[in-house]
Amino acid sequence: MIVRFGYVAMSTIVEKASPSRTMTVTSFNKLNDREAALRKLERLAAENLHNTLRLLKHNRAHNIAVYRFSSKLIPLIGHESVAGWDPMPVLVDDFKAIGDYVKQHKMRVSFHPDHFTVLSTPRQSVLQSSIGDLERHTAMFEAMGLNTDAKSNIHIGGAYGDKQQASQRFVEHFAMLRPEVQARLTLENDDKTFTALETLEVCEQVGVPMVMDIHHDEVNPCELTSVELWPRILKTWGIGMNETTLLRTDSNSEFPLPPKIHVSSPKNESSPRSHADYVVPERLLQFMRGIAPMTSRLDVMIEAKHKDRALIQLVQDLLKQSDVEKIDDASISIKT
Repeated sequence: MIVRFGYVAMSTIVEKASPSRTMTVTSFNKLNDREAALRKLERLAAENLHNTLRLLKHNRAHNIAVYRFSSKLIPLIGHESVAGWDPMPVLVDDFKAIGDYVKQHKMRVSFHPDHFTVLSTPRQSVLQSSIGDLERHTAMFEAMGLNTDAKSNIHIGGAYGDKQQASQRFVEHFAMLRPEVQARLTLENDDKTFTALETLEVCEQVGVPMVMDIHHDEVNPCELTSVELWPRILKTWGIGMNETTLLRTDSNSEFPLPPKIHVSSPKNESSPRSHADYVVPERLLQFMRGIAPMTSRLDVMIEAKHKDRALIQLVQDLLKQSDVEKIDDASISIKT
């Protein structure tokens, strides 16, 4: 099994390259000239996009092909204070440059809208805000010129006292999304509410791929292990048992995307849901060995505080195992 590793948004290696520079709502509202304030937001967004491209080039230098964009590329977008503002025409060239680089180097990129984006909500105001956020993430992908291999990953949301009803609301609200938005979604099990099995059942119902988070599965387990669930999870990615999953070489590839998982380690015993600086490899290695006989390729998103530094360390730690071989700085193979 070939495994590629990626990280989230920020680099702890590249200095002064934040893709999430912003302005507070208070600071925005204090500016008397609204148009001047909007221009400042556009300049911050352009800087975020420029830094994102810098990070992609850094990733390329280290053979990191899997990366999650910051969802804060455009400061305050979606907030009521900037209602009616459309920064996309000003940023079109910056988005295109990112998309061109991603396509040129065959990178796999994604977004993870924040926890306020929930489709299980019973409140119409929250639902409309959530749909608007998913639309904006889709618009950024489209501005980059990326096809639907580029996904936005979300959780089902809250249970609101009745998990079954919340799941059904998610299904109903999912049907309200435009097909272009639906095609870019993946669902992830969470650490408190919806277990891996419950998330998988919703994925199967609405027809979206599932991203297994093995840390969340540890702190919020179901009756089946992650390895036992894996054959069904593979099917949500359009992959059958023992089916070869090749790297996509263009937007018309006939091969499905490799499945993706999330990995992190608990910060400590008293805070088991929080993410540690680095990833302890044992739990991940156990999972990968379990699925390797039925999986040819896997992409792993590292959710550790030390970001790309944690990625490099994890690969080095895994290479100490006799059944792990190095492909490059961010990829390994596991013998079966």
